Amino acid sequence: MLQVGAGLLRLGKLMRLVPLPVVYGFVNGLAIIIFLSQLDQFKNPSGDWLTGPALYILLGLVVLTMGIIWGLPRLTKAFPASLAAIIIVFLLVTALGIDTKTVGDIASIKGGFPPFHIPDLPLNLETLQEAVAQGLANMTSGLFSGMGGCAMIGQSLINISNGARARLSGIVAALALLAFIMFGAPLIESLPMAALTGLMIMVSIGTFEWVSVRIFNKYPASDILVMVLVMLVTVLLHNLALAVLIGVVIAALVFAWDNAKRIRARKRIDEDGIKHYEIYGPVFFGSIKMFNEKFDVQGDPEEVIIDFRESRIADMSGIEAVNKLTERYHKANKKVYLTNLSSGSHKLLLKADKIISVNVRD
Repeated sequence: MLQVGAGLLRLGKLMRLVPLPVVYGFVNGLAIIIFLSQLDQFKNPSGDWLTGPALYILLGLVVLTMGIIWGLPRLTKAFPASLAAIIIVFLLVTALGIDTKTVGDIASIKGGFPPFHIPDLPLNLETLQEAVAQGLANMTSGLFSGMGGCAMIGQSLINISNGARARLSGIVAALALLAFIMFGAPLIESLPMAALTGLMIMVSIGTFEWVSVRIFNKYPASDILVMVLVMLVTVLLHNLALAVLIGVVIAALVFAWDNAKRIRARKRIDEDGIKHYEIYGPVFFGSIKMFNEKFDVQGDPEEVIIDFRESRIADMSGIEAVNKLTERYHKANKKVYLTNLSSGSHKLLLKADKIISVNVRD
């Protein structure tokens, strides 16, 4: 229901608030997780690393799979490279009788049609998830004993890299997966794990944003910090939502800090002896200290004009800062005027007319 609500309210536009370094860090972290998860295939049931012929056979098949996925598109794109790699490795293992792990050695994918039931779940935050189509799918899945989830980046990447350009590819993939589970489990379970391992390693390589490495020394240090931190949280905690949240919060704080340092004031006294302060940069919670330091209340003449043509009052902290500044001028028996306020800034001042005691001049 939350997903349906998010879709109807078009909350996807909030993704504009997620900076590019956060996206890079999230995607790179996900790519690393996908890669690390494949290393388990190089271990025996007791958890020790494979050695000898078993390791060499697995490694050779993985490299062969990766080579086909990498090389076939350079020859032709008429046939999906990933599917071709799986089929070739499967036929090779079957024809030569190579002894290697298969899907069936790991787990069975055989299943049946699920029964309808109303799920008995506690209504708390731990059972809620992340619009409309996916939300309806998750609710329907719950009615048939399924588990809610989200679209897999890996599957989407495989679809796109193999020529998919429309939503039909996702539908075909879903129907094929259903057919495999219902009718093709014996065939799928005989596929060598080496082929799937090589495929997923290529997925992780394709998922990783390599451009983030090439521009590592060209981005601001703060952006690099955000990207690396999001990547580490994703890899270490396996909590993608928390990683993105931390990245957005830190990026927002960095943005606020940078903007706080940009506020400036150009000062001049006109022929009538009135002092003008031309403010540049936003007046908000992060910049009010530097904003206050720009004014010399005791040394200023009897009339002062503060020009906000290149600035705006952004929040309550900015309103309070302007209020206290004008109070300091009034206590010094000096007149202060605010000019060229933006419409947004003017509205904030009007809403706070009970605490603002200034003369606003057009």
